[in-house]
Amino acid sequence: MSARVVKRSLSIKGHRTSISLEEPFWAELRAIAGARGQPLAALVAEIDLGRGEANLSSAIRVYVLESVRAARAA
Repeated sequence: MSARVVKRSLSIKGHRTSISLEEPFWAELRAIAGARGQPLAALVAEIDLGRGEANLSSAIRVYVLESVRAARAA
């Protein structure tokens, strides 16, 4: 899988935003959203709500990492 950064646009809370992530993070984020039965934009909106002062792309990367770690520990 390519580590190149891919920019995608999503609508969060009615506003369009662009998010830049490496393709492996996009793939895992889509998998997490699918496992939860929710649209990708809804999961990103949840992450956005809890990110505090963090950059959204960084908050997503941390969320994905924590999700992978939690699944490995289970």
